[in-house]
Amino acid sequence: MKLPTTDHYAVFGDPVAHSKSPRIHRAFAAQTGQMLDYSARQVSAEQFETSVQDFFAHGGKGINCTVPLKELAWRFATRKTARADAAKAVNTLALKADGSILGDNTDGIGLMTDLTVNHGIELSGRRILILGAGGACRGILEPIIGQRPQSVVIANRSPAKATELSLEFADTFNFDTCGFDGLAGLSFDLIINATSASLSGDLPPLPAGLLAENGDCYDLAYADQATAFVRWGQINNARHSLDGLGMLVEQAAEAYLLWRGIRPQTASLIALLNSERNFQAH
Repeated sequence: MKLPTTDHYAVFGDPVAHSKSPRIHRAFAAQTGQMLDYSARQVSAEQFETSVQDFFAHGGKGINCTVPLKELAWRFATRKTARADAAKAVNTLALKADGSILGDNTDGIGLMTDLTVNHGIELSGRRILILGAGGACRGILEPIIGQRPQSVVIANRSPAKATELSLEFADTFNFDTCGFDGLAGLSFDLIINATSASLSGDLPPLPAGLLAENGDCYDLAYADQATAFVRWGQINNARHSLDGLGMLVEQAAEAYLLWRGIRPQTASLIALLNSERNFQAH
């Protein structure tokens, strides 16, 4: 009798030692009864292309890519989903039966699932502010547009970069843009931090009154302690002040679906990971 083979997957990043992805995907495999292993591999931007080729040449089936490799993965993929092309970034590579490498971006759908399903936060008709105009912002713009918000402002330290990004999506949505100093007097129902600054305790200069009553805050970054932006949301009486741990698990579930054809359940794993932290986002 032929024994079932174990399929190999990995997350590539630099740094990557902190990644929760191996634990998440191993939990998904146990839950769904799939034979696979999943490892974390330290891969620099300079090593990326040869490392990916080597991984697939030696039987690898799929790769998750994190900072700073997502744009390189977008360029590497031989086929790309529409949402990957919109983001110009790929966080999931999949080896297909014909030998092609499919690139997908599951970050945006991961965020939408965490916001709307896990926390019941509506985006339709709401005034949304996104802090930062880098790759993390680009990856979530298309799914946010799909929720039909009333308005979206992209604020960035360099207003020109925010404007440049907004113009790429001008055919589908009219974004407003400004520098951080242009936020005074404005008010938003949902503020999303798409910068990594809060992990190091830093925040853009956010004026008083920026968050509307019953407004929500969401930090795309996550940590074992409350990020500076999560704390800002709590201080400013946010209804929910959340970090990206739920998004991390939900985007992983979408990648797992792409690879294995089955979407794992996420709620119990998110609850477990939350219970192990030094705070409870709410």
